[in-house]
Amino acid sequence: MSIFKNHKKRDTVVAVSLHEMAWGRFKKNYHGLFGLFFVGFVLTIAVLGYLITPDKSPYCNHQQLEIALQKPNFSVLLLEVKPEQEIDRKSIFTKMLFGQPDFYNTIPIESLQDEGDKVRVKLFNQPYYEEFNKVDLSDRMFKKKRFLLGTDRYGRDVLSQLMIGSRVSLSVGFLSIFIALIIGITIGATAGYFRGKIDDVLTFFINVVWSIPTLLLVFAINFALGKGFWKIFLAIGLTMWVDIARVVRGQFLSLREYDFVESGKALGYSNLRIIFKHILPNITGTIIVIAASNFSSAILMEAGLSFLGFGVQPPTPSWGMMMKENYAYIVLDKAYLALIPGVAIMLLVLSFMLIGNALRDSMDVRN
Repeated sequence: MSIFKNHKKRDTVVAVSLHEMAWGRFKKNYHGLFGLFFVGFVLTIAVLGYLITPDKSPYCNHQQLEIALQKPNFSVLLLEVKPEQEIDRKSIFTKMLFGQPDFYNTIPIESLQDEGDKVRVKLFNQPYYEEFNKVDLSDRMFKKKRFLLGTDRYGRDVLSQLMIGSRVSLSVGFLSIFIALIIGITIGATAGYFRGKIDDVLTFFINVVWSIPTLLLVFAINFALGKGFWKIFLAIGLTMWVDIARVVRGQFLSLREYDFVESGKALGYSNLRIIFKHILPNITGTIIVIAASNFSSAILMEAGLSFLGFGVQPPTPSWGMMMKENYAYIVLDKAYLALIPGVAIMLLVLSFMLIGNALRDSMDVRN
C-alpha cells in the first residue's frame, strides 16, 4: 500500500511539473499571450454585459431615429421625460443578463431654456421649439450622452451593439464546439480503438457526413430545427464533429499499437480506462488545436448565417447581423458601420488560432 501511495504521489508531482513547464513555454509565446489577452478581454465584456454597456436597455435596442447615422464621438443632449408607467428597477444579476429598461423616455435636443414651471427646448436638427412641463421631466431634466462609435440607421448605439454581440459569437463557439467534441471524440475513439466492423460502419458514416457540404448541411438542420438563438448551437455543433472524429480516429489507430496500450491490456485494464486514461491524454494537444480551429470556424459560420438571415434573429444583436444591416454603407462614408464588427470577428478568430498554436507547442509531450 505504501508503494502505491509513493507512486501516486510521484505521478502527481510529475504531472504538476509538466503543467508548469507547459505554462512556461506558453508564456514565452507572445502571439499566444496576445490571443489569450484579447479573448479574455472579449469574454469579460460578454460576461459583464449590460453592466458596462452605454445602452443598458434589453438587446441594446434603444432607437432614436432623430440621431440616426451619426459619426463616431457624436454627443447630444437628451431631455428625460417620465413614462406613463413607472419602470421597475432590476437586480444586478438580472440587469447583467437581460438589461434594464430605460427609466425615462429621451428626446434629442439642441438647447434648453428654463421658463419657470415649463421648459422650452429646441429639438435636435429641427427648426422649431417645444414646451414641456417640469413635472413631466426627471429631476435633472436632461443629460449629455456621447456615442463613441456613432449610431446606426435606427439611432442605436453601435458600441453597445458591438459589446453585447460578443455574447453570441462566444456562446456559439463554446457550445457548438462542446457538442462537436463530445460527438467527434466518442465516434473517432470508438472507431480507431476497436477497429474491425465497428470501424467500417463508423468510418462509412463519417465519410457520408463529410461528403455533404458543411454550409448545405447547416441550412438543412436550420430548416429542420427552425431559426433562433439556441437552434444555431445545435446546427453548427452537429456539422463540425466530422473533422474531429477523423483526426481522433487516425491518432487512435496509431497509438493503440504502442507498448503502453499493450501493457494496459496485460494488466487487465478496461477498454474505457485505456481510452480515457492512457490514449486520449496523448492526443490532447492535437484536439486542442483542431478545437481552436473549429471554434474560429464556428464564429465565422454564425456570422455568415446571421448575415444571410438564417442565424440569430433581431432584435438580438450579433456581429454578423450588424454587418448585414450595414453592408450597403460600405460604398458610402459610413463604411465603418460594417467594418467595425468585421474587424472584431477577424481579431477574435485570429486570437483563437494563436492560442491553439501556442497550446500545441507548449503541451507537446515530445518536447
